[in-house]
Amino acid sequence: MSMWKRIGNLFSKSEPPAVEKSMLQLAPGDICEVSLVTYEVTGRTHNRGRNAVVLTLRDGIHISYLHIEEREQLQYGLYKPIDGRLDNPAAVPATLELDDQVFYLEEEYEGHVAVVGQTPFMNGGDQHVWQYQTDEFRLLRIEWQNGRFMLYEGEKVIPGDVKVIRAS
Repeated sequence: MSMWKRIGNLFSKSEPPAVEKSMLQLAPGDICEVSLVTYEVTGRTHNRGRNAVVLTLRDGIHISYLHIEEREQLQYGLYKPIDGRLDNPAAVPATLELDDQVFYLEEEYEGHVAVVGQTPFMNGGDQHVWQYQTDEFRLLRIEWQNGRFMLYEGEKVIPGDVKVIRAS
């Protein structure tokens, strides 16, 4: 290497370090850890209007869903799908009883979602969501899109229990 090239290298700008993906930016193929369990992200449903994402997570044969929403700080909820049926989105009640627990409606919203990968709803579009909570902090989430309901039961996860392992 010539002396002029060495001197030039001293004054050249180095490449900025690569910015790590946040949990809100994960996509299918990425790996994350939630409550000491390692998951592969297989799907992503993004609601831009609320800056919220629901990641479909696979741990072997088990499927879970991580709801991430950025408000004052990131909020996480880990859900499992449950069997249940509702007939009409206009008749979703404000309180639901499930396994001797009463779930109270905390929030109801709708918005346009973009879908990537394997998710309960394979096409994007308008989605209506109802989020419930018990007095013991158990969570219930109901989604309605394209004439189909999905029900999930879960719990809040503290931000320290969630981290990105590998992102593409």
